[in-house]
Parts: sequence; structure tokens; C-alpha cells
Amino acid sequence: QRTKMVILAGVLLSLFLAALDQTIVATALPAIVRDFNGLELVSWVSTGYLLASTAMVPIYGKLSDMYGRKIILLWGIVSFLLGSVLCGIANTMLQLILYRVVQGIGAAALTSTAFAIPADLFAPAERARYMGLMGSVFGLASVVGPFLGGFLTDQLSWHWVFYVNLPLGVVALAFVWAKMPQLASGLRARIDWLGTILLMVAVVPLMLGLTLDKTLYPWFSPLILSLFGTALVATALFLWVEAHVPSPILALSLFRNRTFAIGVIASVLNGAAFFGAVLFLSLFMVNVLGLSATEAGTAQMPLMVAFVLSSNVISQIVQRNGRYKTFMLAGFIVMLAGFALLTQINIHTTLWQVSWRMFVVGLGMGPALPLLNLAMQNAVPFNQIGAATASRQFFQQLGQALGGAVFGVVLTTTLTAQMATNFTPILAEVPPALRAVVDPAQISNSISTAESGGTQIDLGSQIAAAASAPFEQERKLVTTALRDGDAEARRVLLASLTTAPALKELLQKAPNDQPTLERALGMVDQAQKEVVQEATVIGNKVTAALKLSFANSITKIYFYALWLVAIALVLIAFGLPELPLRKTNHAETVMVFE
Repeated sequence: QRTKMVILAGVLLSLFLAALDQTIVATALPAIVRDFNGLELVSWVSTGYLLASTAMVPIYGKLSDMYGRKIILLWGIVSFLLGSVLCGIANTMLQLILYRVVQGIGAAALTSTAFAIPADLFAPAERARYMGLMGSVFGLASVVGPFLGGFLTDQLSWHWVFYVNLPLGVVALAFVWAKMPQLASGLRARIDWLGTILLMVAVVPLMLGLTLDKTLYPWFSPLILSLFGTALVATALFLWVEAHVPSPILALSLFRNRTFAIGVIASVLNGAAFFGAVLFLSLFMVNVLGLSATEAGTAQMPLMVAFVLSSNVISQIVQRNGRYKTFMLAGFIVMLAGFALLTQINIHTTLWQVSWRMFVVGLGMGPALPLLNLAMQNAVPFNQIGAATASRQFFQQLGQALGGAVFGVVLTTTLTAQMATNFTPILAEVPPALRAVVDPAQISNSISTAESGGTQIDLGSQIAAAASAPFEQERKLVTTALRDGDAEARRVLLASLTTAPALKELLQKAPNDQPTLERALGMVDQAQKEVVQEATVIGNKVTAALKLSFANSITKIYFYALWLVAIALVLIAFGLPELPLRKTNHAETVMVFE
């Protein structure tokens, strides 16, 4: 037991390394954009990492079944640390993106083996108590990451959000090298190289097609269609190869296992719903509640606190009574209630009201996700646990990408329609000079640019500045006309539709002298003050309309996420059998401890 706990500690440290990276880098993105002036490529810092991580997860799962968890975990740590060093010394945005791919390749090995190793160490009947620890690692990373990332970026530089991985990684590397046994199934087979290549050719174009910016590459553009076509052909070839090779990367026979098949579908649905909960709630907090990006990230801590709390408590209960399906269903029901509550948020919702709703979602996720993983591991042969665990993780990440893409379309289309509806009465009373600034399309573009750079847009100030801009030119023309006697400047002012009638009357009658100039400039100042006051009122109305548009659009996303969770709940309730938790791992399988 002591040896098992030592191994588990090393695994959790390695998992924390990967989990921390996902939360710490986001806070440094604004500083990276400023240094590299790479706003147009900033999304690829995360996309490159996600592509590599998702594509490699099932491959590592199969390899770890064949050659042992230790060698895969060591490779993952080394490649992750190499990617971290390279990211820290990157000189361009393109270099940073390429090095993030290296990090993603390493992270896939860390996460896929970390979730499989508890299945090697503990039989299903005693494994439940340790499942909550995996969620605790992600909860700790979600709390520490934003604070640590912000501190390192502000006090040192953004480079240190990557360098901080080194001391943790070296400790994990030494720990795993010295203390962890091989943890191999004892089975040997040829590597399915063709299936490996086809899987990557299928996954990478699919992920690219889902995650590329649809404002630049619409869904039916030639690039997106060609990516999806490539993914479809590669998937068909991959399935054919996997059905005929002796040792496939993804054993199709696993899908004949009802628990595994339903678990995969539920993982896709949960991945999409969870990604929507995290990603789009931050947009609500920034654009409706007015929080900064960092504040929006830390405001989601109640979700992870509830997740860690409920997963650990329920894991202990399942450990004692050996029944897991009831608690899994209860988790999905609570999660369903949490999403139903999120559909009710509006422009009057406070941060506290959002936080307790996220707490409810986290309470449901706590038992639902780890117990689903436990059920799948308990249902498959021991020598396929690595592949089964990695497949669940792969399909969950695929669901996240699919959910992000689909919900992104829902947000864009709904937000456009909502802004058109809510801005119509405002545009009817806006002066012609300000209509371009209050244009919904222009505001939407400004918001997208500001959010990508990690800043907030102040619509009131922007509208006031636009209203003030013409008066600077008018002030120059008045000075030129009355001080220098410029007839052309006087003619332009008299012909302008924006020149106040009182000022026109003064220009027609008064002489060109200093008192007249001072009086005219006073009129310009008064007119500017009145217009700015009017613009401020309009700005408040625009801000309210924008908040209403975002609130309505995001609650619609939660409405669809609610149905995804409901479908997963029905599938598990009526299709997932509750198999007794095995007291031991398969006796016929040799576990190699070297």
C-alpha cells in the first residue's frame, strides 16, 4: 500500500504540471500579444496545444498498455518541459505556437497515463476513494493558476509562466524515475503505425475545422469544407484499418461493450456542456457584470471548489458500499438543475447569484465525471484500461471542441439578432454623426478585438470621443476664420450642417477680432458640452442594450447545454448497466513491477 501511495503521489504531481499549464497561460496572453503584436494569431497559442494534446491522447493510451505507464509518463514530462523552455525563449508568435504544440504532445502523455495508473494500482472496488484526488488536482490548479500567472507576468514577465514548470517538472521527473515501477500489462504487439498516422490525419483537420475563426473562415468556405472532407476520409480509412490490424490503436471491439459505448457518448455530451459552462460564462461576467478577464477567471472558483468537495465525498461513499450508478445519476440530475438555473441569469443577476449557480453545477459534476470513468474502467479488460481511459478523455476533448464550435455559432447568430433588435430604438434617436459609432456590427468587432487583447471596451467613452471629434476641427476653422480672416474657413463653417445656428449668425455679422473669436470659441465649447452629454445618455442606453443582448445569447447557450446533459442522463439511466466493482484486477494479466 505504501508503494502504491508513493506512485500515486508522483502521478498527481505530473497531472498537476499539465493542469496548471492550462490555467496559468491564459492570464499571460495579453502581455504576449503586446510583446509580439500578434493579436491575429493569439488564438493559436491555445489551439496548437489543444490539437496536439487531443490527437496524441489515444495513441499514448495504447502505447502505455503495451510498454508500460512509466516510460510514457517519463517521455511526457521530458517533452512537456522541453516545450516549456522553448516557449519561454520564443522570439515570435509563430515560434511560441510551434513550441506550444510540443507542450501539447507532452501534456497528452501526462494526462492519459495519469488517469490510467490508478486503475493499475487499485482494483475497482477500492479505486473509488482515489478518483476524487484527480479532480482535486484540477481544482487546485484552477485556483493557483490565475493568481500565479498574473503575479509572474506583472512582477517578472510572461516568460516565467512557462519557466515555472521547470522546478515542478524536475521534481516530478526525479520522483517518477526513482519510485515508479514499469506498470506494464506484460502484453507485446506491433505498433499500429498506419492507424496512428490516419488518426492524426483525421483528428487534426477536424479540430482545425472546428476551432478556426469563422469570421475569417466561414463554415462553408473552401478551407473548412476541405478540412472536414479530409477528416471524413481519414476517419473512414482509420476505422477500416483498426478493424483489420491485430493490435489497433483504438480497439473497435470496445464499442461492443455497452458501458464503454454509452460512456463515450456521455463524455462527448459532457465535454460540450462543460466547455460551454466555463467559456461562455466568462463572456457573461466580462460583458454583462463588467468584470475584468482575470476577475472573471477567479470568479469561477466556486465551480471547482464544489467539484472537488463533492467528488471526494461521493468517492468515499462509493468506496464503502460499492454502488456507483445511483450517485452518478444524482450527479447528472444536480448538474442538470445547475444548467437550468443558469438559463435564468439576466442583466440584473449579481456575481453572487452567478457564483452559487456555478457551485450547483460543480456539485453535480463532482460525482458524475469520475464515476463515469470508474464505470468504464471497471467494464473493460485489464489489458485495455489504458486505451479505454484515453479514449474517454479523447472523446471528452473532442466534445469540448465540438461544443465550442457549435456554441460559438449559436452565440454569434443569436448575438447579432439580439443586437439588431435591441439597438433599433436607440438608432432611431441617434444623431446622424453618431450612427456609425452605434452601429451593432462596428461594436461587435470592437468587442471581439478588445477581448482577444485581454482588455475591456468602454462604449460610453468611445461614443463621447466620437461625438467630440468634429468639434476639434470646428474650433480650428473658427480660429482661422476670425483670427486670420480666412474667407474659405468662414465659408466651410457656414455651409456645414453641424455648425450651430447661433455660431453661423455670429460668423455672418461679427467682425474678425479677438472678442468675436473668444465668443465663437465659447459657443463651440458649449455645443460640444451639450453633444457630449447627449452622447453619454446614448452610451448608457447602448451599454444596457449590449448587456441585454449578451445575457439573452448566453442563456440560450445554456438552454442547449441543458439538453446535452439531459440526453446523457437518460442514456446512463436506461442504458448503462451497473456492474459489480471488481475486488481484484484480472488474475490472468501479469503486472510488471521493475
